[in-house]
Amino acid sequence: MEYRKLGRTDLDVSLIGLGTMTWGEQNTEADAHAQLDLALELGVTLVDVAEMYPVPPRAETAGLTETYIGTWLAKTGRRKDIVLATKAAGPVRQPHQPRHIRGGETHHDRRSLTEAVDGSLRRLQTDYIDLYQLHWPDRSTNTFGRLNYPWIEDEYTVPAEESLQVLADLVKAGKIRHVGLSNETPWGVAQFLRAAENVGLPRVVSIQNPYSLLNRAFEIGLAEFSHREQVGLLAYSPMAFGVLSGKYIDGTGQNGRVAIYERFSRYSKPEAKIATADYVNLAREHGLSPAQMALAYVNTRPFVTSNLIGATTLAQLKENIESISVKLSDDVLNAIEAIHTKQPNPAP
Repeated sequence: MEYRKLGRTDLDVSLIGLGTMTWGEQNTEADAHAQLDLALELGVTLVDVAEMYPVPPRAETAGLTETYIGTWLAKTGRRKDIVLATKAAGPVRQPHQPRHIRGGETHHDRRSLTEAVDGSLRRLQTDYIDLYQLHWPDRSTNTFGRLNYPWIEDEYTVPAEESLQVLADLVKAGKIRHVGLSNETPWGVAQFLRAAENVGLPRVVSIQNPYSLLNRAFEIGLAEFSHREQVGLLAYSPMAFGVLSGKYIDGTGQNGRVAIYERFSRYSKPEAKIATADYVNLAREHGLSPAQMALAYVNTRPFVTSNLIGATTLAQLKENIESISVKLSDDVLNAIEAIHTKQPNPAP
């Protein structure tokens, strides 16, 4: 395993991180514990979760993923062996966003963030969270597949400085160690960095956004923040919800998330299917696993702090983690760029 610094902190995290959004929906508690055991055995230290998990978010299952991690921690006593990251839900602004969390009152204000942190700590059965992230912005943005910027006048939002002050108090209280963003834009990152610099508040150390062969939008604007400000990417959906494994091309993905959940339809658009076929064919021409090629590409990006992989089986998990040992040749890297140029970002 390789390890990289989390922002400007002294904390090292594994280049492969363990995503958990299927636990409680497609995976049982026993599955979750087995995945944690295997991931740690293979050198993974970063474990990422969210209060709204599992996905798709439903009131009946809300918080189960954190609960499963909490029971594993209570059983194993291995809290110091992991870097634990979780996320606070943002306000409901799009149809797919959950309305059952805190009665739909999920702005990033003092009351909501304090309640969110305390709930996560209780479910996780821990005294502190290493990385606490704002799951999506407290304003309308073009995220989660939305292409056009939603120009909304006089929309109520909690300013970055106000949210960061609450998080600063949570750091002082010992409930969280570091602060991160998720599904954020270049403008949003700039606001948080400016608030930290102007008022002496905690500096954000990471941004968790989608990044894969089918969605390299992070490279436009945000990658420079990673480079110049050390706000590294925690890349989620690095296999585009399993699409880049080729299983939907092979006809073996009937039980995959893209097949059974309509909310992920952006990964199965015609343009995405064309690009996916090209990437899968490229991998097989060079004797590579399509899944490992897709993950190995993400691993090579200098702005990536950790590549958050997910799996529903232990075999998938092992294959995904072992992508750390796959080195892509110049021929493969050049061919990836050619496909990207022909069909850029078909699944943002």
